[in-house]
Amino acid sequence: MARLKIYTDENVDIRIAEGLRKRGIKSFSAIEKGLTGATDIEHLKYASEIQAAIFTHDHHFLEIAKRLTTEGKEHCGVIFIEMNRLSVGECIRRLALYADVLSAEEMKNQIEFL
Repeated sequence: MARLKIYTDENVDIRIAEGLRKRGIKSFSAIEKGLTGATDIEHLKYASEIQAAIFTHDHHFLEIAKRLTTEGKEHCGVIFIEMNRLSVGECIRRLALYADVLSAEEMKNQIEFL
């Protein structure tokens, strides 16, 4: 089984992707990839291209993911939490746990709440 990779959208603090990498987790930030200003659909498409779940604070991703699943289309998963609900460090710790217990296959078409 492939290990879970995480892509953070542009509203997520870049330190989260950096912290995950320090823990040995493949993670990518929209900011680092030059995707600031991309639409939510473009972010989901990119995350699917790199086979990563998307971590976001944006409610729209929940609606889009549900719609894609209803239409029989796939996505690599969405992990959501309200902005500023947890510290950067706590987000890193919890996402690292997800990466330790969930494979990319298990995350496919799923929505998880951090």
